[in-house]
Amino acid sequence: MIKQKDFPVITGLGIITPQGQGKSDVLKELIAGNSYFSTMKRDGRQKNSSFVGAEIAHPLIPKELPTSTFRTASLSSQLAALVVHEAWQEAKCDEIKPNSIGLIIGGTNLQQRENMLLQEKFAEKPHFIKPYYGLSFMDSDIIGLCTELFNIRGTCFTVGGASASGQIAFIRGVKAIISGEMDVCIVVGAMQDLSFYELYALEALGAMVSSGHPNPKLACRPYDQNRQGFVYGESCAAIILESNLHADKRGISKYAQVLGWDMLCHGNRNPAPSLAAEMQTIQNCLSMAGFNPEQIDYVNPHSTGSLIGDQTEIEALIKCQLTDAYINTTKSITGHGLSAAGAVEIVSTLLQARAQLLHPCLNLEKPVSTFLNLVSNEAIRHIMQNALCLSFGFSGINSSVCFKIIE
Repeated sequence: MIKQKDFPVITGLGIITPQGQGKSDVLKELIAGNSYFSTMKRDGRQKNSSFVGAEIAHPLIPKELPTSTFRTASLSSQLAALVVHEAWQEAKCDEIKPNSIGLIIGGTNLQQRENMLLQEKFAEKPHFIKPYYGLSFMDSDIIGLCTELFNIRGTCFTVGGASASGQIAFIRGVKAIISGEMDVCIVVGAMQDLSFYELYALEALGAMVSSGHPNPKLACRPYDQNRQGFVYGESCAAIILESNLHADKRGISKYAQVLGWDMLCHGNRNPAPSLAAEMQTIQNCLSMAGFNPEQIDYVNPHSTGSLIGDQTEIEALIKCQLTDAYINTTKSITGHGLSAAGAVEIVSTLLQARAQLLHPCLNLEKPVSTFLNLVSNEAIRHIMQNALCLSFGFSGINSSVCFKIIE
């Protein structure tokens, strides 16, 4: 049986959000509390509407990657390749045998906007649709692009869990390392590219801030009494996992060690959170890691800005006695990346830990609870030791991950 000291460690990170491309730019903007919410302009997002969100500027393709390969790739695929490239370089994956590296893509139904645009374009002449659509409409095309670019030859697949997809992919990667299925696992929280139809439906559900918000900068307000739902934000992140022993043999730097994790379902098709399930996944995760609640000094919560979701999560944190840990809401700056969110927030946590700084919570004017140790509207200095990240998704999906930070 594997001992806790041999649990997987994190050796590489890659990220792209509306704040920038790459760890350095994103961290700088997070700490400064710079958000980029506005009326979205990407093709396929609006139909006589004004949905608010945060979109990524035109991504830059590093000279090491062939631009020709990107031309037929969706935006979700391109961003996945870019974050894998950043994490790959940091973890020095070129040193590793290709058949011992695996890839897990977190997310399903990732390319809805581009698929919709293509279908609309050829609605009157369907027999002229490009043959490559037969490949590109599938999420596995993201695997194809990344494995071709980086010569990955190990186990590769996608996993889905709604807004918890990124973290569930991460947990599946942890298990793959422990089982010996892979020596190195690259986990990607992929960008979920929403079209008008998904945006409209999410608004109609009451989950998302209404179209035409008078002040987009103030629309995203997790944990605030005046929250009105989540605000969409494009994002993508990659995390590289390997065993502690494997990393030591390679002499590679480590961000953190994964000591605890849990994922469970509370059996509800409706978008309704469960206090009991959220508490259980937190408690199971802490128990596995061998931590008491007071040993956790930082929590990155799910914190979408949902009326019932935020309230339920706050109650879970209080009942699990996590009231002393610092808490900040990454989504208040980046927006909600849906499938990508769990991975983006793990990367955010580890970047903050290394910088010994915690980013602010934007638009937190009237906190829902005064019992939590929330970072306010300015960054603060903090030496992180033990961190907890939470992700919840539609269909009753709950997950959590616990880290010990490595200095």
